[in-house]
Amino acid sequence: MAMARYANTEDAELLARTREDPQAFGAFYDRHEAALLAFFWRATHRADLAADLTAETFAQALASARGFNPARGTARGWLFGIARHELADTWERGRVEDQARRRLGVEPLALSDEMLERIESLGSRGGSEALELLAGLPADQRRAVQGRVLEERDYHELARALDCSESVVRQRVSRGLRSLRERLEGIG
Repeated sequence: MAMARYANTEDAELLARTREDPQAFGAFYDRHEAALLAFFWRATHRADLAADLTAETFAQALASARGFNPARGTARGWLFGIARHELADTWERGRVEDQARRRLGVEPLALSDEMLERIESLGSRGGSEALELLAGLPADQRRAVQGRVLEERDYHELARALDCSESVVRQRVSRGLRSLRERLEGIG
């Protein structure tokens, strides 16, 4: 119902409306849940961990929706920034933190085998060939393409992370994607 009501509403507007209308955040969640689950599954190869990380990421996003600033980037990029921080914190601590969920009173999900299989299929859908080809790129291109396409980082953030200029990152992404496209065309 929230999706239909907000079908033509931009993500930034959904976040702005979240305080007054919880269904706005529901629509934002519905739009990005599958992509976030797939992101975490590719990173962890564990459906249960992907689900926990997704829940905590959305709880963090809900708690900080008021602080989203569209001048600093897209809402999707902001969400995936939270996701990357959650993932890094999880690797550092060795477990998924659930502070935001507990603070908001969100109960943990009980995942059925069917739900776990769905998460795995989201993470692996159509990506195995492309991921194998990605692994074959030179390291600098692979890191740039992975950061830009899979992790959805902006060029400025990638340039800082890869310790180079934005134009170099753009060039690496462009070359890497061209190489992947040529290799994929050769397969088909």
